[in-house]
Amino acid sequence: MSQVNIEQKGAVQPGAARSEQSPYLLLFIILVLAAVATWIIPAGKFDHETRNGITFAVKGSLHEVARSGVYPGEIFMAIVQGVIKAAPIIFLILFTGGLLAVIEATGAIATALNSLSRSTKISDTRVILIFGVIFAILGTTGVVQNSVVAFVPIGLLVARSLGLSPMIGTALVYLTCAAGFNVSVLGPATTGLTQHLAQLPLFSGMLLRGITCLLFVITVMVYLIIQVKRLRADGQVRSEQMVQSDTKLVITGRHKLILIACAVTLLAFMAGTVTLHWATNEMSAMFIILSIVVGMIGRMSGSAIANTFLAGCSQLVKGGFIVGMAGAISVVLQQGNILDPIVGFLSDLLAPVHPAIAAVGMFVSAALMHFGISSGSGESALLIPIFSPLGDNLGLTRQVTVQTVLLGEGIVNSISPTSGVLMAALATANISFGKWIKFVAPVVAIWFVICVVTLLIGVAINWGPF
Repeated sequence: MSQVNIEQKGAVQPGAARSEQSPYLLLFIILVLAAVATWIIPAGKFDHETRNGITFAVKGSLHEVARSGVYPGEIFMAIVQGVIKAAPIIFLILFTGGLLAVIEATGAIATALNSLSRSTKISDTRVILIFGVIFAILGTTGVVQNSVVAFVPIGLLVARSLGLSPMIGTALVYLTCAAGFNVSVLGPATTGLTQHLAQLPLFSGMLLRGITCLLFVITVMVYLIIQVKRLRADGQVRSEQMVQSDTKLVITGRHKLILIACAVTLLAFMAGTVTLHWATNEMSAMFIILSIVVGMIGRMSGSAIANTFLAGCSQLVKGGFIVGMAGAISVVLQQGNILDPIVGFLSDLLAPVHPAIAAVGMFVSAALMHFGISSGSGESALLIPIFSPLGDNLGLTRQVTVQTVLLGEGIVNSISPTSGVLMAALATANISFGKWIKFVAPVVAIWFVICVVTLLIGVAINWGPF
């Protein structure tokens, strides 16, 4: 998962950390190129109309306007404006990190996972189903993103206890979490951000997205079950053994109460989005409230809650400001009045193509771009301002357009060598990237087919609300 970049202590070697290319550098290069383009591409604008409070470009209304090239000094002003414009979603990302830090400090999630894998004989299938359900939920709700690396040792422990390979142990955690995260149903830093940028109601279109997520998860679980059965039949792994955990962590009533509080808050927010039209600001406020409640249940002092929350926020500053950096590119394109001409050019290019084919093409484009921009939030902030009006002109709903970006980013997360989280997980398990690609290739291939079918269905039903 690479939507927001978080440094994992001890997850990667110092040398590896230094060699990882910063997404900021790539985004800044694109920003400079965008500024240069404002002096080359003829300026133009679409006429716009507002329907139900949403702004749409009028198809065929592109007209030429005076050139307004962006000067070097304005490039840096655009960065500031991009951060200011993205402030609501940036703070949501930061507060997500704060909440997760408080929950982690109570030990509720780690203890619950350890309790599930301890002191009882568990069949292969049951282990896979348990891990699949738990980590898919944690992934699709955004509770576990980059921090999935911290749970890989638990998967390795369980796999070793069952006589299974580190590859299976890593997949039990990383791949099942990715299945949920890659089609995030309730992730604020993924679906929430992208829908916010496209002016869609927060977490709308949940039914089709939920079905897609379920298919992703089922694919992983069935694949792992088949792999384990094949390995045991070939005698490549030992027979099932008693799962013995070295840890003595025991889930307590407080831990259960914390998990219940989190679940109730999530359900309350879902109800609020449907009945009261809650959005980004309300979700940020609920995260602050939940952090306080969780801290109090966990018997943390007021100072400890505040310090832990702020420490969690600080870990996501890098990812949060990537959104602002990508937003700066949109600011430059708009200031130079070349965003609409770019959209018009792409629209004319794709006009003869059926909307369904255009949607698949946008999905593939987003996937390819994610190899270069490892931050999904940054990629969303870069692509949505272009893809939204493009989709409007091609007859795609905003919901379909959003999903082309989300699925494009998601399907690459498990195979991208530029993903710091994936590489950290493989380093933790001492698995080579080549062996991992060979192992997950069938899963990713099936995911690709599911993505295409989902987009085709979305186009066919005019997936909305708009």
